[in-house]
Order: sequence, then structure tokens, then C-alpha cells
Amino acid sequence: MEPKKGYEPRIDSPAKATRHAIVGAKEERSLAADARIELPQGTLDLLILKTVALEPLHGWGISERLQQISKDVVQVQQGSLYPALHRLERRGWLRPSWSTTENNRRAKYYEITAAGRKQLSTESDSWRKLAAAIATVLDMA
Repeated sequence: MEPKKGYEPRIDSPAKATRHAIVGAKEERSLAADARIELPQGTLDLLILKTVALEPLHGWGISERLQQISKDVVQVQQGSLYPALHRLERRGWLRPSWSTTENNRRAKYYEITAAGRKQLSTESDSWRKLAAAIATVLDMA
């Protein structure tokens, strides 16, 4: 039996409140896990460039920002993130510098270069055109 619309369960003890919060959090994580999709080849570079174009970030910060902005759909693993950061650095699209994090730890921060901004613009335009074309095909009657 499904609860009525607008129904809020009665939580009259700290134990019930804790259980309700844990169960709710597990359900949210499960839904987020179901919503995750694999990134098409080459998309990670574009997303990293866009993220650091907004502000310089360290690797973990880039991963967290992408996950946050995408509402947990994009979750980049370290095994994919750091090789991509090094690749973008070698191509001259990112400039690294060492700094101290908000937790007082040393970390390598990445800043987009002029060449990186040009690449971001080119890739963004291409991605938008491709996405629009795919949407057109998928929306055919």
C-alpha cells in the first residue's frame, strides 16, 4: 500500500529519525547509482576543461565539482581523472601549480591556459552540434 500524497512518516524517536535518515540516504545513493552513465570517449577532457575554466582546482576538487554539478551522474574515478589531467597538461591546455588546500594540505591545482580555452570552445561547439543531431534522430516520430 502506497502512502498518500504529501504523507510524511511519523518520526517520534531519535532512533526512528536516524533509521529514516539512513534509509533515505541509501535510497538516494541507490537512485544516483542507477542514474550514472558511462562517458563517451573524449568527453572527460571537455568536462575537465570546463570545470577548471570556472576556477583553478586540484584533482579531487575537479572530481567533486563534476559530481556535484551533474547531480551524481558523472562520477570520475581517480584511475581516469589523473591520466586525463596529465594528458591535458602535456598538450598545454592546463597549467599546474602547487598550493595549499582549504584543509592545509599541499595539492597540485590546475588552471586552464589560453590554448585550453580555445580547445574548450572548439570542443563545446562540436559537442553541442553532435548532441543536437542525436536529439533530432531520437525524437523522430
